[in-house]
Amino acid sequence: MPYNVKITWKKKPDEAFIDNKYSRAHTWFFDGGIELAASSSPHVVPLPMSDETAVDPEEAFIAAISSCHMLWFLSIAAGKKYLVESYEDDAEGELRKNEEGKLAMTKVTLKPQVNFGGDNTPSREQIDEIHHLAHEKCFIASSVKTQISVLQP
Repeated sequence: MPYNVKITWKKKPDEAFIDNKYSRAHTWFFDGGIELAASSSPHVVPLPMSDETAVDPEEAFIAAISSCHMLWFLSIAAGKKYLVESYEDDAEGELRKNEEGKLAMTKVTLKPQVNFGGDNTPSREQIDEIHHLAHEKCFIASSVKTQISVLQP
């Protein structure tokens, strides 16, 4: 099952490019018609060559893991007849050197806040089990070497 994303970048007329001082701002186009402003992270490439208002690949990586985990969590909770009213995750990632000495997103920590409603509310242990199952089923988590952990309040 193929997935497609189009990425476009164009040199600005006043940029030399070969001096390595060019804008890293670019656009991501998704198949549903969404356009997203993207750039390198200002932590990696300094301003003004990065656009701090745009999404950077590191943030998108964390968001993809968090989103995939959440979607599986919601699906599993619904299957167990738990009413989820809201889900919020303040996820973070760590960019560090890996075992090969290369910069990599070595750790992603998910910090989900889940609010349940109704009479059938899961216990802490049941919530932990749903998170475990969500991690096991998440396609993105299965595709990366990054250590992923879930912290609950």
